Amino acid sequence: MRPHLLLLVGWAVAVMAPAHAGTLREDIAADYPYLESLFQHLHAHPELSMQEFETAKRLADELRPLGFDVTSGVGKTGVVALMRNGDGPTLLIRADMDALPVQEKTGLAYASTVRQVNLEGKEMPVMHACGHDMHVTGLVGVGRRMAAMKDRWHGTLMLVGQPAEEALGGARAMVVDEIYPRFGRPDFALALHVIAKYPAGKIALSDGLVYSSADTITMTVRGVATHGASPHLGRDPIVLGSQIVLALQNIITREVSPLEPALITVGAFNGGTAPNVITDEARLDITIRANTEATRYQLLDAIKRVAEHTARAAGVPEDRLPIVYVHPDGAPTTTNDTALAQRVRAAMRQGMGEDAFAEWKQTDMGAEDFPDLVGIDPPIPSVYFEVGGTPAAQLASGEWAEHHSPLFRIAPEPSIKAGVEAMTLAALELLGHP
Repeated sequence: MRPHLLLLVGWAVAVMAPAHAGTLREDIAADYPYLESLFQHLHAHPELSMQEFETAKRLADELRPLGFDVTSGVGKTGVVALMRNGDGPTLLIRADMDALPVQEKTGLAYASTVRQVNLEGKEMPVMHACGHDMHVTGLVGVGRRMAAMKDRWHGTLMLVGQPAEEALGGARAMVVDEIYPRFGRPDFALALHVIAKYPAGKIALSDGLVYSSADTITMTVRGVATHGASPHLGRDPIVLGSQIVLALQNIITREVSPLEPALITVGAFNGGTAPNVITDEARLDITIRANTEATRYQLLDAIKRVAEHTARAAGVPEDRLPIVYVHPDGAPTTTNDTALAQRVRAAMRQGMGEDAFAEWKQTDMGAEDFPDLVGIDPPIPSVYFEVGGTPAAQLASGEWAEHHSPLFRIAPEPSIKAGVEAMTLAALELLGHP
């Protein structure tokens, strides 16, 4: 055999999933050394949002030898892989691929030392500080199991590697690039996230709300410039902006029900160039979070009203009222389809046991753009669940780091194994019945 043919055969043997031999858990355990190597590679080679070219290529190269029909470049860097296995429903399983502009300080042997120029032209350190390396690894693990178990399901399996979840907008980009007209509309959709606050390997699954909405607002507060010694001749946008910052909190405390979670955070306030100059503009950068779409839009409307009327009260002319810009890449609330969540949980419980679960609980107002992938008209029934990533002993001692920290790390073996098992059981449930 020619040398280059030997190389091709060797690659195919390496990536092909082991044939279905034992129980699902035993098969995943046998596959884990391969998945661990993949995880370490992905962790050491992270890429920023909308620049996940090598990650996408590796994902495509993993899935093609398994029998998936793979298309790359969907929504710029997204990957869509289809395995058709007779008549039946279509199930989408999504994994996000991007990393964060964070300098890794974990001390891991496979820690990232990558630096990458971001879309604004600035070189940044890059780290998988939110577990998307585990998500891509898990997606490959599920693909390998489903390819080896085609006798147990029928229909179409659609595996999606999504770009730019961290920056938001990646899911929307794939929809705009006509993922469903091109590849078919799924009957169901699933996704997972590894979560540091839960014990490694435990599954947390909500029957309803999973994550809050998130919107970013840029507010330009306009005044009238003058000398710092003559403030009465101008309208100070820094004073006005300070009044707006405080007034915005009254929306939370006096307009939103005290039983309804909501959040307005002014994360940046910039204005002025010199101590003796009253400038003509200041800028506020704001994030808002809510647990219902009704509250989300209540906040958006109220922020504009409060800003404009605070400016009017300060005597700002009508043509100099604040400009409130809502960025278009906001994320809706992530909410599971209740009936589907209960069906998926039952399948996981039957396959993994009751002790595989941790109680789901919302402890912050984090957000996710998975709803943009499934919230088309009509919405695709979907379930988003979480997999614990921190050993129980570390949780008990407090020696663990939250997501987006330079110290963030997960225990890969229990989280990957549990994630692959739970997702495969859910896939078999949804594709394994007439």
